[in-house]
Amino acid sequence: MPSRTLVTGVDGFTGRYLAPLLKDHGHEVHGLVTRTCHEAAPWDAHVGDLVDATRVHQIVRSVAPDFVVHLAGVSFVAHGDAESVYRTNLIGTRHLLEALASLPRRPAAVLLASSANVYGNSTKGVISEDTPPDPANDYAVSKLAMEYLSHLYANRLPIIIARPFNYTGVGQSETFLLPKIVAHTRRRARFIELGNIEVARDFSDVRMVVEAYRRLISTPAAIGGTYNICSGRAFTLHEVLAMVEEVSMHRMEVRVNRTLARTNEVRVLLGTRDRLESVVGALPLYKLKDTLRWMFEASAPS
Repeated sequence: MPSRTLVTGVDGFTGRYLAPLLKDHGHEVHGLVTRTCHEAAPWDAHVGDLVDATRVHQIVRSVAPDFVVHLAGVSFVAHGDAESVYRTNLIGTRHLLEALASLPRRPAAVLLASSANVYGNSTKGVISEDTPPDPANDYAVSKLAMEYLSHLYANRLPIIIARPFNYTGVGQSETFLLPKIVAHTRRRARFIELGNIEVARDFSDVRMVVEAYRRLISTPAAIGGTYNICSGRAFTLHEVLAMVEEVSMHRMEVRVNRTLARTNEVRVLLGTRDRLESVVGALPLYKLKDTLRWMFEASAPS
C-alpha cells in the first residue's frame, strides 16, 4: 500500500514541486488547501483553513496520514498583517499538531517547515543549527515560536524541524527577489527598483529543497532533529544581477528605492548543510546561475 502523506499548503510554490516528487516515490498525496483547485493535480485536495481547528481535525482524521509535511503559512517576510502571520504560522500549526496527536495511530514523521530567518542578524560567517536564534521580524518570531510550540508535542509526535534558507525556481511569486529580477529581465525592462542592495543570501533551488524534505521524512534517524536546508554559499545582489545579465544578455539600471527596504533586514544569511547531509546523504547542488537560466528560459516567450 502506498504511504498516505498529508502536505499542508500543497498548492503553494513549494508544494507544487513536492507533491509530484512524493507521488513518484510511491506516496499517495493528500493536500490541505484553502480553496478548490480545478486543474489536474497529483494530490487529493481537502479544503480547509489551519485557523479552523474543527475542520483541521476533520481532515486529519479523514486522511489518517503516514507522513506529514507542513508547508502552509504566511511565507512573505514583508507581509504587513502581523496578526495574520501569528494566527496562521503559530495557532494554525498548533491546530494541526493537536489533531495529529489525537489520532489513534500517529504518523511516522511530521516535518515542520520553519525558516532560516530565525537566526536573524546574530552571527557572521557560516550559520549552523547550533547558532542561537535571534529573530529580527514578525515572520521570524512566528517561525521560532512554532518551533518552541512543537516541543510540547515531542513526546507524542515524531517531529522534524526544517530551516530552509532562501530558495527559488520557476513559478515563485514576483514578490520574492529573484523572480522579480528575472521577470524584469524577461520584459527587457530599462530599470529595476530594489530596496537594500547590500544583502547577501544563501540561495537554493526548490528542486533540492523538496528532495531534502522527502528524504527527511523517509529517514527515521532524522526525527527529533533540526536541519538547515541550504546551498552553503551566499551571493550578493550585485552577483545575482551579473548572473541574470549573463543569462539574458540584457542589462538594467538598478534604482535603489528605500521604501522597498524591509525594517530589520537580515544582512547576511549563509548556512551549512553538514548536519542535513550526515543524515540523508549528499543532496544535488544546483548552481545558482543554472537555476536562474531555468527560470529565465521557462518565463521567456516562445
